[in-house]
Amino acid sequence: MIPTRADAYQLLSEHTKNPNLVKHGLCVEAAMRHYARHFGGDEELWGITGLIHDFDYEEHPSLEEHPFAGVEIMRGLDYPDEIIDAVLGHADHTGVPRHSQMAKALYAVDELTGFIVAVALIRPSKNLLEVPSSSVTKKFKDKAFCRAVDRDHLFAGAEELEVPMEEHVEHVLSAMQGIAGDLGLAGK
Repeated sequence: MIPTRADAYQLLSEHTKNPNLVKHGLCVEAAMRHYARHFGGDEELWGITGLIHDFDYEEHPSLEEHPFAGVEIMRGLDYPDEIIDAVLGHADHTGVPRHSQMAKALYAVDELTGFIVAVALIRPSKNLLEVPSSSVTKKFKDKAFCRAVDRDHLFAGAEELEVPMEEHVEHVLSAMQGIAGDLGLAGK
């Protein structure tokens, strides 16, 4: 049985106190819901997967623990294998292959959402609605910007999803713009 969004949000809230990590979950949820519609997937399933994919990160940030600790909690709550497999596959260090379109989408959008937020935050207005996709792709070339984000990962995610990078950025940016107010990025 698929948990409800309320169940997933409660799980996220119980384990994540940092508001920026909660917002990250919201960003990934929005992008996953967008891609579910795009690919004809189950929007609720994909959205919940995006929302909770990092719920254990604040408590278990090491590569040895994340996302494994969270997966054990999800198994105890009878989360579907589809969600668990996607969560395990969103991180390269787990060694879990991404077979489903949902798992590929989660991998592709995870790091990109954070990169897009960073692009919005350097704008004087801090307004995600004013960020064109070309500003995001242009920043890929600036290795000093968001240097913790592995550009190879970003490009590999889009390639695995079989969506050209420019189009991928447009999809994810559009999804995030739809929740800009919830993210505190709708301008001053």
